Amino acid sequence: MVSTHSSTAPDAAPVEGAEAPTVLVVDDSAIDRRVAGRLVEKDSGLRAVYAPDGLAALESIAQSAPAVVLTDLQMPGMDGLELVRTVRDRFPTVPVILMTGNGSEEIAIEALRSGAASYVPKRTLAKDLAATVEQVLNAARGDRRQQRLLGSFASVESRLELENDPSLVPALVAYLQGQATQMGACGASDRTRVGVALEEALLNGLYHGNLELSSDLRQDGSGEFERRAKERRYLDPYRDRRLHVTARMRPGEAVFVIRDEGPGFDPSTLPDPTDPANLERASGRGLLLIQAFMDAVSHNTTGNEITLTKRASSPE
Repeated sequence: MVSTHSSTAPDAAPVEGAEAPTVLVVDDSAIDRRVAGRLVEKDSGLRAVYAPDGLAALESIAQSAPAVVLTDLQMPGMDGLELVRTVRDRFPTVPVILMTGNGSEEIAIEALRSGAASYVPKRTLAKDLAATVEQVLNAARGDRRQQRLLGSFASVESRLELENDPSLVPALVAYLQGQATQMGACGASDRTRVGVALEEALLNGLYHGNLELSSDLRQDGSGEFERRAKERRYLDPYRDRRLHVTARMRPGEAVFVIRDEGPGFDPSTLPDPTDPANLERASGRGLLLIQAFMDAVSHNTTGNEITLTKRASSPE
């Protein structure tokens, strides 16, 4: 049974009178799921509920849909990959985050292609889980009034210049998600994934392009990356650089062009993000998610512009 039933699962969280949205943690290891659940509760304000495998998770979602599902990949019965596919089909508005470990890299790549919204290596849960959950939840939220308005347009083109303030990115992502959804470029099951891809592309342009910060600074969890980012926002030549965003929408297709004003790079030197060996490399994470969630991705020769294309999938 699902571990929210106290008669059969001692690690279930109490539910009486609880108002906080929930994260459903799915893992066949009782210790691992409790550790993950406590990390989410500590840093996100969500309330953790638990399931030991995919089948129990589906039962729990059917009873009460969580804000997000956090699942291991390798489990008996229904594993994480099959769970991702089934949630996408049956509960398309519920995002799924993977917990990856050694030996599960190829399954994780397939799960991202099949509908998962993001992933976190198990060895970096304490450092990266809260930020990943926040990113996915931000992408999952929508502005219904904005969506109704956008439904009146036959085509939409937007051009924006964004200063180097990462706090503006979630609002822009929500706006672009709304456009893409109303123009039929993405359905309910893809909306969150499109949002995650857009956020990754925008933040890559902001941090690595305009502010010229290396992903290597994130590796030790010291906060040096964040410290330098705040500092460079007010220093020459970084402070006057802008992020240029163009979004072109037509029925069934959305094209996003994001250009920074940094020095660029040689796109041919990028590691293959679909190679399972690169799954845990910080420098390839964003591109992996972007390529998994978009239908086409390309860079200009200078390396300071990325074009993302999302097309309507088959009817849900």
